[in-house]
Amino acid sequence: MDSGSIAWMLVSSALVLLMTPGLALFYGGLVRGKNAVSTMMYSFICLGLVSVIWVLWGYSLAFGAGGNAFIGSLNNLALSGVDTPEDQIFAVFQMMFAIITPALITGAFCERFKFKTYLVFLVLWITFVYAPIAHWVWDPNGWLFKLGALDFAGGAVVHINAGVAAIAAAALVGRRRNIDRGIEPHDVPTVMLGAGILWFGWFGFNAGSGLAADGIAVSAFLVTNTCAAVGMMMWVILGMIHSNKVSGVGAATGAIAGLATITPAAGFVGVGPAIIIGIVSGAVTYYAVYFKHLVSLDDALDVFAVHGLGGIIGLIGAGLFASEGGLFNGSSDLIVNNLILIVSTFAYSIVVTFILLKLLDVIPGLGLRSSQEEEDKGLDISDHGERAYVADGAD
Repeated sequence: MDSGSIAWMLVSSALVLLMTPGLALFYGGLVRGKNAVSTMMYSFICLGLVSVIWVLWGYSLAFGAGGNAFIGSLNNLALSGVDTPEDQIFAVFQMMFAIITPALITGAFCERFKFKTYLVFLVLWITFVYAPIAHWVWDPNGWLFKLGALDFAGGAVVHINAGVAAIAAAALVGRRRNIDRGIEPHDVPTVMLGAGILWFGWFGFNAGSGLAADGIAVSAFLVTNTCAAVGMMMWVILGMIHSNKVSGVGAATGAIAGLATITPAAGFVGVGPAIIIGIVSGAVTYYAVYFKHLVSLDDALDVFAVHGLGGIIGLIGAGLFASEGGLFNGSSDLIVNNLILIVSTFAYSIVVTFILLKLLDVIPGLGLRSSQEEEDKGLDISDHGERAYVADGAD
């Protein structure tokens, strides 16, 4: 790397780090006031715990020297041997992806998941789910990398992975009590602020994934903003059609859906395909949320609908529109390889996440779900001993 690229990657890493507090605000505003601290802490704690895991063994399992097709090695424990500026900035940048991915899952089980169990889950999930999939897709030794599947910035590694894990978590934890069609967000301005921070940070997420300050970074930046804007406007238009109102939460969610969807394709497609991908993403994710009451699963903050489906659409979009290797540019190999990537990520993540959560649920002293009394009072008090708001009527 030249000095300009190193500088850009340092900035990109900081932008991606900022996304996790942004996610905390986005999720925190969507729940009831009595669970705001709890919901935000699910994300915020990842900054500390996942950083430690990544430095000690997570990076080595994902990208360690001497790995095989399915997992890295233990040769770089505590970042031993990761000595050059190029290697270190790569480890830092990848750390930020590892931090935000499990935080995304928490939107599925907020308001009812035990925090101490969540801490154990983080250790296990990064070790046995995130690190292997990151290795498959992004390490040159990984079997999906060798196959030729292309996931520019994490459509599978981050978004499908988290979205599918959210399905397993929501199924095992169970529905929130006395809630049939969701709840009214307690703080819409915070939701919109969090979405804005996520949008800002996403430029590092996508434009930094080429690992250089070059034309690919510029193009990825442009298509990222374009797809986010189109996704937002699709949600606004469809919201007006169905309710004759423009929802702030809907606009924010549409932008996040567009951002998640362009992530795997950002380095491979131009503005035209980004617009098409944004239109499809906006429509599919909007109706997935609109009709979610038809299924019994309580994915509280629509993690699979927004991130899981977004990642799937984006990977298919890359297979169709990629300037090199896309179906519409003369080759069917990429679309086939990306479909294999989608199916393998889906299958591995849901099975291993389900097993991990099932084990945690039967371990004495842990268990997944808070008691009814704790949920009624709010997890802010039961898990953290503090309230987001001091005034009466915070619920």
